[in-house]
Amino acid sequence: MTIPQLTAPTIFLVSIAIAAVLIYVPYLAVFYGRLQVGYDIAAPRALFDKLPPYAQRATWAHQNSFEAFPIFAAAALMAYITGQNSQLAIASAIAFVIARLLYSVFYIANIPLGRSLMFGIGSVCSGILFVSSILSANSALLP
Repeated sequence: MTIPQLTAPTIFLVSIAIAAVLIYVPYLAVFYGRLQVGYDIAAPRALFDKLPPYAQRATWAHQNSFEAFPIFAAAALMAYITGQNSQLAIASAIAFVIARLLYSVFYIANIPLGRSLMFGIGSVCSGILFVSSILSANSALLP
């Protein structure tokens, strides 16, 4: 069986979709923590202080994922629109998704150094996509 080769535009779009799904992965730990302490539907946010520490960290990972996603989505869409097909841009889109998955895992597992490293890698990946797209757009405008 042959695995189909994904084109760069497809990788950028799929990475955005996967990154969107990854926003909710930490929430699975929050859900489990809520089940452990009992869920009060009348005051769901008041429950936070009662959650086990891993579920509190999962909440923070979930919230940070909402903050990181728009930046990456904008960068990946710029790469898509400017027709990026460099190995660096493709690797950056893939690395962002992997870094964000590991970010949540490290955050929930309380491994601050790993979490910080993954945050940095994800940020650099978004930056690479922005810079490569801007350089590509600029060179397209030059005579």
